[in-house]
Formats: sequence, C-alpha cells, structure tokens
Amino acid sequence: MAQTDPFRGYNFKVEIDGITSTAFKECGGLDSSTGVVTYREGTDPTLGQRKLSGLLSVSNVTLRRGITSDHSLWDWRQSVASGDLQRRDLSIVLMDDKGEEQIRWNLQNAWPARWNGPSFDATSDAVAIEALELTHEGVEVQTW
Repeated sequence: MAQTDPFRGYNFKVEIDGITSTAFKECGGLDSSTGVVTYREGTDPTLGQRKLSGLLSVSNVTLRRGITSDHSLWDWRQSVASGDLQRRDLSIVLMDDKGEEQIRWNLQNAWPARWNGPSFDATSDAVAIEALELTHEGVEVQTW
C-alpha cells in the first residue's frame, strides 16, 4: 500500500460567490458538532440515561488578510451593519502541492458577523491584518 502524505495547510484559496481570492493569510473555524440530548425513561429500572443526537451546530469561520485598498470585505460588513443582510455562498478550497483542488468546504448563506481592524505598532514592520468573522448555515464537503 502506498503512503499518502497529508496536504499542507498553506495551500488554500477562498471563493466568495464563485470569485476566487487567494489573498487570505489565514482561515480558521471550520467546525461542526452535534448536540447531545439526554433523558431517562420513567419505566427504566436503572438510573442510567439514554443519549440521543440533538441539533447540528457549525462554528463561525474567520478569514484574515493583509489590509489593502480593496475594501470589499468592509463594504460587505457595512451593508449587514446597516440592515441589508447580504448572504453569500463561500468555498474554502485546499489544494495539493501541484495546485490541484483536493478538498472543498462549501458554506451556505454566509454573512459577516464581525470585522476586526488591524493593530498598529510604530516600532514594528508587521503587515496590518484585518479579520472577518463569517456566520453560516451549514457546511458541505467535496473531495476529489
């Protein structure tokens, strides 16, 4: 059996409404969990509990990038803040070392719940980073 090497975490791109952006430094928060509901039947002679699956929960996804003159993320956040909730489909795509798509996480009905501006330090030469936290209504995974 041939050994399969894991994919590297730096080789990803983000697509928002089908438009590719590889300018993100970091993407985090891909998480899904199922709640647990416990109960005890009244006729059960033991004191044990039964466990059933509850509601599916997905975490917010945070995108970070160097801030530039492209203010499209800020504009999207501002539209939501002013009451115009613009939901968009979002894909996070992991590629192999050859640049070929391997895994795609599709997030449905995403919108920016939070924007964080950069921190400033006059004694540092670090890039100014903005972050956008996106909430969404579910994730679907596609593999090749």
